Amino acid sequence: MKQLHLEVITPSKAAFKGEVESVTIPGTLGSFQILYNHAPILSTFEIGIIKIADLDGGIKLFATGGGTVEVLNNNIIVLAESFESPEQIVLERAKSAEQRAKERLSQKNKHDIDIARAESSLKRAINRIKLINKK
Repeated sequence: MKQLHLEVITPSKAAFKGEVESVTIPGTLGSFQILYNHAPILSTFEIGIIKIADLDGGIKLFATGGGTVEVLNNNIIVLAESFESPEQIVLERAKSAEQRAKERLSQKNKHDIDIARAESSLKRAINRIKLINKK
């Protein structure tokens, strides 16, 4: 069977390690899929959903906060800012984070607001909610 070795590492832990059929990454310029014998690549990726097709035909979805991916000789290393399964996400917490970020962004005229950070927080919260709703 044609398989890839996938390893996902976050700042706090090794989040996933195993053999897979394919991985879809939310690339900076659009999602891309990595299959067996993919050309070598080093790329950044954005906040979005990482889709893993396992060897049994199952699909697993994970929310990510962005990062870097390297593909070389059917080995994939993902260095992700975050990597969360739907079971790890608390919907109420994600909705609360979304509301806080929206409130911060509505106060753009105040100088003590980090706009880029608030926008990133909003995108991550929306992404988590989107993943929960796909479940």
